[in-house]
Amino acid sequence: MRLFFLTALTMIAFAANSVLNRLALETGDMGPASFAAIRLTSGALMLAALVLWRDKGVTALRNGISWRGPAMLALYVLGFSFAYVTLDAGVGALILFGGVQITMFAGAVLAGEDIPANRWAGAALAFGGLVWLMWPQGGMAPDGTGAALMMAAAVGWGIYSLIGRQAGDPLTATATNFLLAAPVGLLVWALLPDAVSGRGAWLAVISGMVTSGLGYALWYRVLPGLPAAVAAVAQLSVPVIAMAGGVAFLGEVPGPKFVVAAGLVMGGVVVSLCRANRR
Repeated sequence: MRLFFLTALTMIAFAANSVLNRLALETGDMGPASFAAIRLTSGALMLAALVLWRDKGVTALRNGISWRGPAMLALYVLGFSFAYVTLDAGVGALILFGGVQITMFAGAVLAGEDIPANRWAGAALAFGGLVWLMWPQGGMAPDGTGAALMMAAAVGWGIYSLIGRQAGDPLTATATNFLLAAPVGLLVWALLPDAVSGRGAWLAVISGMVTSGLGYALWYRVLPGLPAAVAAVAQLSVPVIAMAGGVAFLGEVPGPKFVVAAGLVMGGVVVSLCRANRR
């Protein structure tokens, strides 16, 4: 039950990132490069401060440095921000978390992890709910550039999550990843400068410090207890939670289609997680 609660809390943090990003970019006063750079930098500062306060020194941040985690984190954050310039929120979330699921299930298969039939069934049920909810109507295809950017973000987040399952110290690992990814975000902002608004900057700081920095540290803590296939299915709940946030903060009004899809997605997640816990 504790693992389920922490997993649910982490999914809420992930969904909040989508809502914060959409709130910042919706008026056009905040650009994707600036949002991503501020998000990464503020997250790095928050996490570094927590590690320094806990360990009373910088030694921990110097240990276990690897390029893979920071590279995948930067790929995810930048791809996520730029994709939402051209993609609708629903289509973007479908591409992102569908791609994450494919990436993590592929990682599980390559690692030789046992994937029982019930997890495949749970994944199919949840993904079917997302397709029902988010697929564009009238045969409209998503923007090709935006779709490619979001798929790149999905690959980055999927690999980042697989790497996180091996983290011995979740807080230090997440802080190191953010510290090394932040200069990449600042470099992209310098090369592709865009607008910054006070409101958008504050939303980016909240996203960086709270729902990204602390949220990802919690995710790294939860991951070792979750098989990769279960972690992939759990993340399929994020678009539905994000849409609920859209109702509260963006004035979006869901219809019966949302209710049916939410039931399918959450049902698939519960099937996968509950069977894993009993086992």
